[in-house]
Amino acid sequence: MSTEVWYIVKQDDGHCQVVSKSQIDSSTAQSEPSEQWGPFASQGEAIARRVGLIRAGKCQPI
Repeated sequence: MSTEVWYIVKQDDGHCQVVSKSQIDSSTAQSEPSEQWGPFASQGEAIARRVGLIRAGKCQPI
């Protein structure tokens, strides 16, 4: 069983999205993210960190 790794990626519009490593690999050809945080062991941990980034003003809320 493989362990999925999660990242937080800041989009051009300032919103941050929680994505898996495989999603980052497949979208690398499109554009490079302005900022990226991680890796995180679970999606829940990445979501919790995203909330902290919003509170710190580094990401825009949805």
